[in-house]
Amino acid sequence: MRRLPVLLLTSVSALLLSACGSSSSSSDTSAASTPSTEAPSTNPPSTEAPEPIEVPTLVATHSVLGAIVSDLVGESAEVRVLIPNGVDPHEWEPSAKDVEAINKAALVVANGLNLEEGLDSILDASESPVFYATDHIVVLEMGEDSHAHDDHAHEGEAKSEDGHAHDEHAHEGEAKPADDHAHDDHAHEGEAKPEDSHAHDDHAHDGGDPHFWTDPLAVAEVVEHLSEELSSLGLDVAERAETLIADLTALDAEVVELLSAIPVEDRVMITGHVSMAYFAAHYGFELLGSIVPSLSTSAEATAANLAELKEVIAVEGVSVIFAEVGAPDDVVEALANETGARVVVVSSHLVPADNTYRSFLLQLASEVRDALTA
Repeated sequence: MRRLPVLLLTSVSALLLSACGSSSSSSDTSAASTPSTEAPSTNPPSTEAPEPIEVPTLVATHSVLGAIVSDLVGESAEVRVLIPNGVDPHEWEPSAKDVEAINKAALVVANGLNLEEGLDSILDASESPVFYATDHIVVLEMGEDSHAHDDHAHEGEAKSEDGHAHDEHAHEGEAKPADDHAHDDHAHEGEAKPEDSHAHDDHAHDGGDPHFWTDPLAVAEVVEHLSEELSSLGLDVAERAETLIADLTALDAEVVELLSAIPVEDRVMITGHVSMAYFAAHYGFELLGSIVPSLSTSAEATAANLAELKEVIAVEGVSVIFAEVGAPDDVVEALANETGARVVVVSSHLVPADNTYRSFLLQLASEVRDALTA
């Protein structure tokens, strides 16, 4: 009777040992047969942006010049314009940031002939090379017949019977090319060349009308020389220059056609100040006078000049006074009220939204045509 419990205990112990061994074996087999779910190690893709391509910065002094430079260089350079669009360049003054931009530019493209009056001394002392556009054109001088610009005459261009109507009314403020400026050689005393980096000390500020940009063929001359200057700085825009000059020639023909709607006898202009002489000389108009008889809006109208303008308006039957940025609005309105002439504001310093010279000139020409055919 006493052996029974011992046998039972031995049997139970054996069963328990067998069960534990089976469980351990099962666990080992399960662990060995479970595949690893850990992802293989990989290097994450780079999220760094590619290095931006640096382009040179060119500084243009005013908006129309900026549009011309932009048309030439496209995306090969950044163009910064100093004088805001539509602002009178004669009255504008630069800030410290503007001076810094000038000194850091690869090239400064300036108008010259004292247009940027507030910049003259700064440009003279600039640490950057300066290209003066009016060093490369036929410059019109004050006080001479505006119809002497015969090298830009167009076939079919409207003229008076003798080509110089109203000569008896020549006024101070009219302009013509100076005898010492020629298209063929562009020789100017002290003219800066690529090889001399446009020495500032030799550049003359005075001596002619700076408002060349209303003549597209004068602009084409500037484009040609500016392309050469940029090439000397390592910026090759020769192909773009060739294309742009061809477009300027085509644009010129378009403007001639656009203005052909104006009768010969109506091709006379009185302006706010002397800013349309190149346009008049190139397209067969006569400037009868200006309210401010000066190349700069910083000058003032005089009683004697206004009295003369009243007489001219009456004798010539002038119907329109063309005002522009910088013209004294109160004097313009007073003269219009006294003579019965209409005041039409022209965009002689304002570039359209697309920032192209083509749009600028077509806009200006359309304003003149619409005013004189209304």
